[in-house]
Amino acid sequence: MAGEELEKEKRKKETKELEKKLKFQGKLSWDLLDEQEKEETFRFAEGYKTFLNRAKTEREAVREIAQAAKEAGFQEASSPEAGKRFFAVNKDKSIALALIGQASLAEGLRIIVSHIDSPRIDLKQNPLYEDADMALLRTHYYGGIKKYQWVTIPLSLHGLIVKADGSILNVVLGEDEADPVFVINDLLPHLSGKIQDQKKLAEAIEGERLTALAGSIPFPDTEAKERFKLRMMELLHHKYGLVEEDFISAELELVPAMKARDVGFDCSLIGSYGQDDRASVYTSLQTVLSITEPPRTAIVLFVDKEEIGSDGSTGAKSLFLESVLRTLIKRSGLTATEALLKQILANSQALSADVQAALDPNYPEVHEKQNAGKLGYGVCLEKSTGSRGKAAASDARAEYVGEIRRIFNANNVAWQMTELGKVDEGGGGTVAKYLAIYGMDIIDCGVPVLSMHSPFEVTSKADIFEAYKAYRAFLNSP
Repeated sequence: MAGEELEKEKRKKETKELEKKLKFQGKLSWDLLDEQEKEETFRFAEGYKTFLNRAKTEREAVREIAQAAKEAGFQEASSPEAGKRFFAVNKDKSIALALIGQASLAEGLRIIVSHIDSPRIDLKQNPLYEDADMALLRTHYYGGIKKYQWVTIPLSLHGLIVKADGSILNVVLGEDEADPVFVINDLLPHLSGKIQDQKKLAEAIEGERLTALAGSIPFPDTEAKERFKLRMMELLHHKYGLVEEDFISAELELVPAMKARDVGFDCSLIGSYGQDDRASVYTSLQTVLSITEPPRTAIVLFVDKEEIGSDGSTGAKSLFLESVLRTLIKRSGLTATEALLKQILANSQALSADVQAALDPNYPEVHEKQNAGKLGYGVCLEKSTGSRGKAAASDARAEYVGEIRRIFNANNVAWQMTELGKVDEGGGGTVAKYLAIYGMDIIDCGVPVLSMHSPFEVTSKADIFEAYKAYRAFLNSP
């Protein structure tokens, strides 16, 4: 019997060793971090939360990125003093940081691209009106939102107004504790039975009903027309010198007035607006700021308009990347020919730094668990994006997936291979395909997020730190 027991234990040990050798099993980020790294993870998260609070819009993100770049020694691309580290701003809505590396430009770049816009509520160009003795603001939502999530929460107003004389008024109202906030009202449950409760969730609140409450004191002259609207314009004119026509040349956004907060008893999670895609923005920014001379020239690109298709002069479909590359070529002492530009881009390798949906225990049925992103298991690699049959997808080559896998494993980065939901559930796209048209290799790589596109998204601090490690390993690889 003793011999049989020993043989059984031997087979059991061999089976475990074989499973460890052959089977792929993701590892919790927390299990890979030693005590010092855990402390660093929490410190890193504090800087991230500060960034989330300061950069709620694309313009604010550009300002924060540019300021951080300057403090780290980067020069503006137009500056004659700009050397191997410079940044370029595109219409105050997208920005790129470039760092000349050791290898020849012709060998290609390492590029990390993320987006700085997030779903929100925009004011219409003629927003102010009155109804039921209240002043209200008409809106048009931006990006994919669940409209019911944006009612009855405090909202702050961000953006700018270009006045008739061309002067610009920057607006941030609702972030300070002393500031007023705005709110989109909802119907009480006592009266919503027919008009809301029997409708599909996506139809219960119509886009035109997303009007924000702006005030309720009338203009004192009872003979005046639209007294509540007039009172609001009187206040705006007295404080900011505005007239109603100034709204025509304004970009005003309503975003959640809430601050980034720790979530959970153990403070291991972060809850905040805009983590799609500022989780990638902050981590890739900190990566490029921390590197001095990478093996290959690096560009870290932050673009606008991803949430509405990447169109426009500040989106990933614009030629901003080519403009930055031309500057790089000139600073390297070369002639920026079209042939050289195309050669460099075709030889480049990139990460599309965008977040992934985390497996939600309340809704596991929309995920295929074996390929779902899990909170706390590190960055998510997504080989193919698109929806239902990989429509409009970016699909990374197996050879490139293998290279990224080797880089991450060699640098002890926690990573997982994922896709966005079950095949027939939907899916989504990123900016990856707009860089892939140059012929470069690119794959999506970002952290998993719970409640994505909501006013209060949730991430793991460990995953945020793993993203920083992942992007750093990528830029530091030859």
